[in-house]
Amino acid sequence: MVSMNKITIIGHLGRDPEMRYTPQGAAVTDFSVATSRRYTDGMGERREETDWFRVSAWRQLAELCNQYLQKGSLVYVEGRLHTRTYEANDGSTRFSNEVTASDVRFLNRPDRDGEGFSGSGLSGQSGGGFGGGPTEPDDLPF
Repeated sequence: MVSMNKITIIGHLGRDPEMRYTPQGAAVTDFSVATSRRYTDGMGERREETDWFRVSAWRQLAELCNQYLQKGSLVYVEGRLHTRTYEANDGSTRFSNEVTASDVRFLNRPDRDGEGFSGSGLSGQSGGGFGGGPTEPDDLPF
């Protein structure tokens, strides 16, 4: 029987990425992404729901995410979803949505000075490879 665990999210980073290295030397970058949904409830009131995802990128993808992403960046993330349950300090049960990224695309437009630009597609496979790389600002279609 075939099975699949794949999630795609587009949202904004809630904090700057944090990179570390495993004892084996593999780079890991963690960041949080917020996705929002606006709707009108049954009473006619406008509502907004925000879901938070903890994202981990590995190896070369981790290094690129750490270099080009920052708090507020708009990002496309594709990967595997893990839901973790834990008990908070107040005794309540909490859930955490965690994504192991296999593909990250930077969706922001370039800065005026060319630093921190995005729009390139970056993907990391479990073997640590990635497809593509940062696009030069002059090559961007906008």
